Amino acid sequence: MFAPLLIAQALFTATPFTPEHSFTSAVEGPAVDRAGNVYAVSFARTPTIGRVSPDGKAEVFVEMPNGSLGNGIRFSHDYSRMFVADHTNHNILEIDPVTRAIRVFAHEPKMNQPNDVAIGPDGTLWASDPSWKLGTGQVWRIGRDGKVMRAAEGMGTTNGIDVSPNGRYLYVNESVQRKVWRFRIAKDGTLSEKTLLIEFPDFGMDGMKVDRKGNLYITRHGKGTVAVVSPKGKVLREVDVLGKFPTNITFGGPDGKTCYVTEVEKGRLVRFRAAIAGRPNG
Repeated sequence: MFAPLLIAQALFTATPFTPEHSFTSAVEGPAVDRAGNVYAVSFARTPTIGRVSPDGKAEVFVEMPNGSLGNGIRFSHDYSRMFVADHTNHNILEIDPVTRAIRVFAHEPKMNQPNDVAIGPDGTLWASDPSWKLGTGQVWRIGRDGKVMRAAEGMGTTNGIDVSPNGRYLYVNESVQRKVWRFRIAKDGTLSEKTLLIEFPDFGMDGMKVDRKGNLYITRHGKGTVAVVSPKGKVLREVDVLGKFPTNITFGGPDGKTCYVTEVEKGRLVRFRAAIAGRPNG
């Protein structure tokens, strides 16, 4: 009955998915596996990653090791690997969804605190890396072999990050500066043509995902909304997410049109239906 109920739900109307304070104030993530389970960090306590079934039943999936604290989560295209930004130990972690084994996929001492991750159509990982203390940030490119290269520096507090559906552009937002930037991705993985897509006059930003048409879904931290922004930088709508401090967002559900949002004020996940499905593994 779960899928028909979701399909019948009004578009862009958020409803609770997990109980209040089932997650801590460090709730981030989220990501959805092939079976429709939703994963988000800091379930029940910190540091953990929780798994929530499509009908809302939650459990601790893994305990984070060695002082690691997860943030953004992404799955590989075949769902055989989960990648997690570990912002305390300067790592991108890899978790086997079946065995739950955790290993370091990439490590870079020059990282500030890797925050969010995106995966391109070619399997390349991209990681935002803000320094909240200095109000600056950078972007890292991580190859399929785990090799780390700095792709952009001298930015503001880089946070939300995603790739366009055709793999040609990388979008990165700056939370404090309230700007969203677009870069062109060259065939060799270098970034160029840095262009300001949109600048918001108030409130911060956190996570960001792209749908199949290239629209960006941006969490507005402090405003309690998700802004849907066109590839040309026009705000199409804002969705109330039932709490002031949304952190990250992902797409899931049987048709890829259910948005799951992590929210700090109520310590939970909420969901709403979108008109367009998310980019695969977005």
